[in-house]
Amino acid sequence: MENTYKAAGVDIEAGNETVKRIKGLAKQTFNKNVISDIGMFGGFYELDLAEYKNPVLVSSVDGVGTKLKIAFAMNKHNTVGQDLVNHCVNDIAVCGAKPIYFLDYLAFGKLVPEKAEKIIEGFSIACKENGCALIGGETAEMPGLYDENEYDMSGTIVGIVEKSGVINGKTITKGNVLVGFASTGLHTNGYSLARKILLDKFKVTDKPEGLKNSIGDELLKVHKSYLKLITRLKEIIPVKGFSHITGGGIVGNTNRIIPEGLKLSINWNSWDALPIFELIKKTGNVADEEMRLAFNLGIGLIAVVDKNDVENVQRVAASLNEKSYVIGEVV
Repeated sequence: MENTYKAAGVDIEAGNETVKRIKGLAKQTFNKNVISDIGMFGGFYELDLAEYKNPVLVSSVDGVGTKLKIAFAMNKHNTVGQDLVNHCVNDIAVCGAKPIYFLDYLAFGKLVPEKAEKIIEGFSIACKENGCALIGGETAEMPGLYDENEYDMSGTIVGIVEKSGVINGKTITKGNVLVGFASTGLHTNGYSLARKILLDKFKVTDKPEGLKNSIGDELLKVHKSYLKLITRLKEIIPVKGFSHITGGGIVGNTNRIIPEGLKLSINWNSWDALPIFELIKKTGNVADEEMRLAFNLGIGLIAVVDKNDVENVQRVAASLNEKSYVIGEVV
């Protein structure tokens, strides 16, 4: 057999076809600041600094982790892209930044243009919702490194904030209150443990008692973006710190912004744990301590505020249909 790139498992045509399919999706996210076309060697974004005195760029990079395994099992690929964008957006929004553009990296065992299009459709949906432009990315085909039905992804977000508007927790003091906001489910964390427990006993299509959806649908619920909520709260209330609850759970993530000498007192019974977490705990006989370390347990974002601002925070959240709970304080 003749040695060709295609015979080795890399299909240049599939790559070209993918670029054709995704150009339109990316363009839907463009605004007047984007001055490059998809396919150039770099993404160009013109900064409009008129409203900033001392602008600071804020960036973050992330992946989706083994949540992708659920997408493969369900053969559903249009939500994981949204997970990735929203996760990245939240990571910079909690610092006070506004997202401006996003870049993705996709690696396949075998590049199937239809599948790539579905994933990138997810990126474009979330980029539009968060007001950021999808200005570039990389799609790689790597036979032998990934199974041919599998892929991996990562994303990089860049945002901007006025230096005086950076939110970093430095003004947090004893007696400040923690207001938690509901998550949709696991978001993008704890999937290795959840899969080990649930998929040992159930199929992704099973719908155990207590769940409204199948296990697969429950585990694929989109990681929520809190950008609108954070933006609104910032306009009205002097929020002292925000924490995005990802790997490490509520305590691990919120401790990042708590000044030295202070700690968190969490009332773990102050909100309703979601049924999916109850199922994981019960099925796997997992200790509370371990659950709190691996999962968000139904709280995806926390705002640390003065106790006099709590009522206002909850009012703003309710106006945006966000569930909020007073979940503890700084001691």
